[in-house]
Amino acid sequence: MKRGLLLVDRGSREREASEELDAICEGVKKKGGYEFAHYCFLEVEPPYIEDGMARCLKEDISHLTIVPYFLYPGKKVKNAVTDVMKFQKDTEVKFVVTRQMSMHKTMVDIVENRISAALSKNNITIPKNDVDVMIIGHGSMDPNAQMSLNYIVDKLSPTYRNVSRCWLEIEQPDIETGIKKCEQNSPKVLVIVFYFLHEGAHVKTDINNDLLPALEKSSIKKTCITGHIGADEKMIDLILERAKEVENAD
Repeated sequence: MKRGLLLVDRGSREREASEELDAICEGVKKKGGYEFAHYCFLEVEPPYIEDGMARCLKEDISHLTIVPYFLYPGKKVKNAVTDVMKFQKDTEVKFVVTRQMSMHKTMVDIVENRISAALSKNNITIPKNDVDVMIIGHGSMDPNAQMSLNYIVDKLSPTYRNVSRCWLEIEQPDIETGIKKCEQNSPKVLVIVFYFLHEGAHVKTDINNDLLPALEKSSIKKTCITGHIGADEKMIDLILERAKEVENAD
């Protein structure tokens, strides 16, 4: 049985996003034993889904595993799955679709690693139970997005002094409100987590446009900011785990 894998990402014009996806696909191919691992974008920038599917279906495979590479369930994931499954009727290649990258302990582990790295980079050595954490997510109209980020908050809460979350757009609390709520707890240090897959425009520009003014107005004395999720080895393992869930059920 010859298998291929296709990651369907939301899409970004930033070069770093494509570089991260290239690295992830290379890792998935090597560790998962696939004939290939490609990626495509739902929107924003080519290669679009039709480009990705055309490329995959030119390959000599019998099975294609399609991975919605999103941190939250919701409309974007549903659109991605709908768009890729339109191609099933015109090919004998068997499609299976995985779950998105949410509600999984691996994501908690990655966030914890980002927090630890940020503390170390800033030479902060206080115990974890003296550290406050605020996670910034993108925001979505789908209520399951809140559930997904709340899962991360709930799993981290026993380890840190306070853990909260806010949103870049669409949902409340927004970043300014999130900082104000953190301020009320008088944190010794506040670690701000960028809960985004790629170093796109949101991470490079949009978050800081809201975050930096909010921090300047606050009385919080010590903050540090984590890196985004990126091309983490644990993400490769999570993709492969999600893939095996549906491949083994087939």
